[in-house]
Amino acid sequence: MPSDFIFWAIAGLAVFLVGIAKGGFAGLGAVSMPLLALVMDPVAGAAMLLPILLVQDVVSVWSFRKEYDADTLKLMIPGALFGIFLGWFLASRVPVDGVRALVGLIALLFGAYRLLGFAKSRIAARPLPSWLGVFWGGVSGFTSQIAHAGGPPFQIWALSRHFPHTIFIGTSSIFFAVVNWVKVPAYLALGQFTWINMQLTLMFLPLAIASTIAGVYLVKRISPARFNTIISLLMMAVGAELLRQALT
Repeated sequence: MPSDFIFWAIAGLAVFLVGIAKGGFAGLGAVSMPLLALVMDPVAGAAMLLPILLVQDVVSVWSFRKEYDADTLKLMIPGALFGIFLGWFLASRVPVDGVRALVGLIALLFGAYRLLGFAKSRIAARPLPSWLGVFWGGVSGFTSQIAHAGGPPFQIWALSRHFPHTIFIGTSSIFFAVVNWVKVPAYLALGQFTWINMQLTLMFLPLAIASTIAGVYLVKRISPARFNTIISLLMMAVGAELLRQALT
């Protein structure tokens, strides 16, 4: 069991950000797994975080259960299943530093993507064709399996549909609830649901639930856009540090 303050501070921040994201601040959770990878094995960290995500999914899906787009789910979920399989296959065959480098690269790319505002200024300007919904669903499933960072690929498709804010959040909540349950067998196969990991999960669970409820409350009162720049810069900084660790 970790005993140093830095671990608990960083892991607590990661869980808090996931909760806020699940409560409606879509995309903020993408920095959580890169943060965890700074202080623990990235695959073990992802497994520790997964049960927390499942509990948070219950809160977010229930909160937005009447507001979602069924067509988007029908397009993106099949692609996501294939992406999860690819993520499991990769994680089972590369060393820890290889996974850490991939998490860092994902964080750098998604941080730059969010910071430069491509989602709104270019991609979301016009509806994307339906087949790209399957493709981006696959990318979202892959990055979600590797780093719990499926939000940005999902947004590339969903933002192009110009949904009302609550429909976007509800669709995202249901999509990632399905994705997270499908990831459970993959992490079981990787042998990552260890006793220590599950102890950490139980210890962080109250914070996870409280931050999700706080996110649901705050998203109706504060624009998520205010957090984009800070989170994007943090994501890029953490991604660069993970790449440095992996390469050295």
